Amino acid sequence: MSTLADIQAQIAALQIQAEEIRKAEFDSVVADIKLKISSYGITAKDLGLDVTAPAGKERGSVKGEVAAKYQKGDDTWSGRGRTPRFIQDHIASGGTLEDLLIQK
Repeated sequence: MSTLADIQAQIAALQIQAEEIRKAEFDSVVADIKLKISSYGITAKDLGLDVTAPAGKERGSVKGEVAAKYQKGDDTWSGRGRTPRFIQDHIASGGTLEDLLIQK
């Protein structure tokens, strides 16, 4: 009979194997999808994808400030863009990003 640790090790190995297979198949699947989109003239609308910007706004327009998500002392970070030094230092010293979440 297998132990929980044995089964968890098998799961981890299978997840790694599955990711390797996904990576190996990815390019050919994307190429096949692009070919079918081109051949049949499929649009984003046909696929039910909403690719339009909200009324009155252009894609990529500045939307204003984003609320801080992480904080340590007086330093804050929204979680977007380059990771600030205070976050990098906290993680390097053994902390986790979740330690710095701002509680709402």
